[in-house]
Amino acid sequence: MIGPQDIWVALALGIFFFGAKKLPELSRSLGQALSEFKKGVAGAEADPPAAAATPPAEAGATPAKPDDRAPR
Repeated sequence: MIGPQDIWVALALGIFFFGAKKLPELSRSLGQALSEFKKGVAGAEADPPAAAATPPAEAGATPAKPDDRAPR
């Protein structure tokens, strides 16, 4: 379980490695990335399945005959 002491240690390490000026920019970009990920996941779930590429054959339609002049 993450407690307040763990958060303080993580914040101190972040300041140590990245500097105080860089942390707001990093957190902002992380938040934008998470929101884009959530939009992508929600969009993938909401999309209907793709329709078939070819329409079904009509009733009574005859299939195409193979070409008799095909190379052997």
